[in-house]
Amino acid sequence: MSCQCLLLLLLGVGVSAVEVQRPRGVPLSKRQFYEEDKPFTCLDGSRTISFDRVNDDYCDCEDGSDEPGTAACPNGSFHCTNAGFKPAFIPSSRINDGICDCCDTTDEYNSGAVCQNTCREMGRKERESLQKMAEIAKEGFLLKQQLIHEAKKGLEEKQVKLSDVQNSKKDLEEKVETLRSVKETAEQPEKEAKDRHLKAWEDQKAVIHMEKNKARMAEAFLELDDDADGFVSAAELQSHSELDPDSDGLFTDAEAQELLGGMDKVDTVAFEAAWNNVKDKYMSESNVDSPSPVETPPEERESISENDSEQYPEDDIPEDDDEDDEDDDEEEDPDDRDYKVPPTAQTNVKKEDEDDGTMPPYDEDTQALIDAAQKARDQFDVAERALQEVEDQIKNLEKEISSDFGPNSEFAYLYSQCYELTTGEYVYRFCPFNKVSQKPKYGGSETNLGTWGKWAGPDNDIYSLMKYEHGTGCWQGPNRSTTVSHCFSNFYNYNMSRLRLFFVVQVKLTCGKETVVTSTSEPSRCEYLMEFITPAVCQEPPSLDSLRHTEL
Repeated sequence: MSCQCLLLLLLGVGVSAVEVQRPRGVPLSKRQFYEEDKPFTCLDGSRTISFDRVNDDYCDCEDGSDEPGTAACPNGSFHCTNAGFKPAFIPSSRINDGICDCCDTTDEYNSGAVCQNTCREMGRKERESLQKMAEIAKEGFLLKQQLIHEAKKGLEEKQVKLSDVQNSKKDLEEKVETLRSVKETAEQPEKEAKDRHLKAWEDQKAVIHMEKNKARMAEAFLELDDDADGFVSAAELQSHSELDPDSDGLFTDAEAQELLGGMDKVDTVAFEAAWNNVKDKYMSESNVDSPSPVETPPEERESISENDSEQYPEDDIPEDDDEDDEDDDEEEDPDDRDYKVPPTAQTNVKKEDEDDGTMPPYDEDTQALIDAAQKARDQFDVAERALQEVEDQIKNLEKEISSDFGPNSEFAYLYSQCYELTTGEYVYRFCPFNKVSQKPKYGGSETNLGTWGKWAGPDNDIYSLMKYEHGTGCWQGPNRSTTVSHCFSNFYNYNMSRLRLFFVVQVKLTCGKETVVTSTSEPSRCEYLMEFITPAVCQEPPSLDSLRHTEL
């Protein structure tokens, strides 16, 4: 309700009505249609009757306008003058029904009901209430003027700060580029020195691997040369079944000769070529001497499995695990099951890697280059982070400066602020121009009810509605959104369109001296209504003198 409306009501209830002669039940605004010396024309224009038929307890006009003071017409209405309070209309069916509807008792003029005129007492209470509201509106408007002044001053300060930060950004950009160049210059010799060190280490490892390979080849030659004649024959090679090329369990003489390069036997020189064919599978006899784990026969495994299962009732065996195992078996590649890398080959590769040791530390000159490059990197990173912080600051300032905080930036003071309301179950957090959230009072995660969208009021009052949308998805409901409205009455206008697939929270901003969330509710699933008091919506109250002049 506007301040002008409040003052009009104050005038209305504060001035005694002047009685003007007119038929019972006719408002003063329609007095000209009821002239006793002229025929009466129904207000809908349907017919004209003699004036003596007005209020004769018989309905002549279709719109009931000929019986404003009786209950003859079902669609008629009776005007209560209510001197000392507010005039009102009641349905004509309530006239003389034994119940006092008008505070001045004029509706029960012929029913015998005992009624008391309470208009002046009601008017007094109404004036007190409206006077308090008018005082709040006046004080709130004064606070609003201060908010506007502070917003203007704050905007000027932010614009100056933005200019300063933008200038500092240019200096930081130049610094970052300079340090980038220093970093890249320092990293080039660092990379070259580290590459040289790594190459030297790789060369050293290659020599070590070659020496180990030769020693292992010589050992293998001696082990394979069973008759110590200085040759390894195909027959001697066949004694090592792990060297069978196709692992079919039948290591033929032809396969052995193929491994030896097509020869029946080779000496130590020719064995070097043959060694490349067998070294990955060759198992030293010294490793074979160690006992290997004895594999349990299939029959015994089945027996053990049956005995184990008997220890538990069938109901206790989790079926899901069995199904998972079956799924795993189905997904496993048959080729992967049939083929297994010889354990010795894996062990040898791992052992060789372990024998290589770790790369030796960098020499002093290389370490000095690494330290210099790291220092340049650290300085560059610090400058780059500083530049990023300045860019974020510029972005935030530009966003705040360009935000729509009302016609005179009266809502600017709400920016970067949050207001909470604790109810029986939840803590609601309202952050204007940011988001609305809900959190369980006794622990639990926060739920985003909506993030700031836009002003969504009607064209003639666009700043009467704030909309927050795209909140967290709601169980069996749309995505959340919040709409914040403000006015000076108990009217709330909320949009519950399910087609938009958003939660709706309407926050009614009421004129007041404080800034506080007063209530919240969920009138419909996943749609919220919030009430918020702020002086930013208070309007300037007109003077009583100007209103009296306007009425006259």
